[in-house]
Amino acid sequence: MKTARFSAAERGQSTLVHDPATGLTHLSEESIPAGRVVLDPRLVSSLPVVVPRDHHGDFPLSVCWSPIIRCNLHCPHCLDDKTVPEAGPSERARIAEVIGAAGVLGVDISGGEPLLLGDLADLSRLLSRRGSVVSVTTNGWHLRRRAAALAEHIDAVRVSLDGPAALVHDVWRGEGSFSRAVEGIRAAVTAGMRVQIQTVLMGSTRRFAQEVVHLAAELGVNGVTFLQMLPIGEGTRLGPSEMLTDEAARELVRELAVPSPTTVRLRTRGDAGGFTVVRADGRIWRNGYPAEGISGLRPLRIADDLALTGPDGSA
Repeated sequence: MKTARFSAAERGQSTLVHDPATGLTHLSEESIPAGRVVLDPRLVSSLPVVVPRDHHGDFPLSVCWSPIIRCNLHCPHCLDDKTVPEAGPSERARIAEVIGAAGVLGVDISGGEPLLLGDLADLSRLLSRRGSVVSVTTNGWHLRRRAAALAEHIDAVRVSLDGPAALVHDVWRGEGSFSRAVEGIRAAVTAGMRVQIQTVLMGSTRRFAQEVVHLAAELGVNGVTFLQMLPIGEGTRLGPSEMLTDEAARELVRELAVPSPTTVRLRTRGDAGGFTVVRADGRIWRNGYPAEGISGLRPLRIADDLALTGPDGSA
């Protein structure tokens, strides 16, 4: 039986389990020891999912932390605000300690391009020693080079692909991006890492969704997450022409043929509503409801600053 690392916690009368590969938090009727635990992914994926709008605890279940703005690519659908100043190594370590102290189940380290961070393994250790599971979202360009060294520190890696071939993907990411990403995925799988492909659903690439699923099966990754495009950051300019409705996205994913054991999930804008992001300057935002804007920008000084203080989950 293949097992993987998850994070579990008792919240009120519920047992919650966070999957670092998919970014989903699940509700378990069975009691599970708190902290980082080894479980069967098939069992976890069969459990009901808790999205931010359904969570009524004091703190987020998981957060996305973007400690870096720098990136070797220039994607037009990027969510990042490139004007944000980037904190240095000591401040990054402080932020990791604060996030860990808040007791979140999962932290996805994103960017920018997080594989450009020399202290990525150190940041992951600071988070995981507090009980969080840690994933990294990357464009995959540097993954082949770093996969083996990071495998013991990162619980899952999510690689962004905009299509099943260079002719599609490189239009958005730049020449050579597809081959580098696929080489990185293969290296990560070989190193024993859990790998999730992430694909932003856009009007101009939706027809390639089935081929992306076939590619995932060929590469032997954990599965595919189709992300509804969010009109945030750089992606604001593409929103009107490229965004699908949540219902159109659901219909597209329902019609996919998914070979076992590959799994497929869809993150709608509704499901992304209320999600918490920590930016490179150490300030917090929450996605709106649905996730078509941001609110609650404020500095992260102590763990209590991450608290879900608003009635709608806003800061």
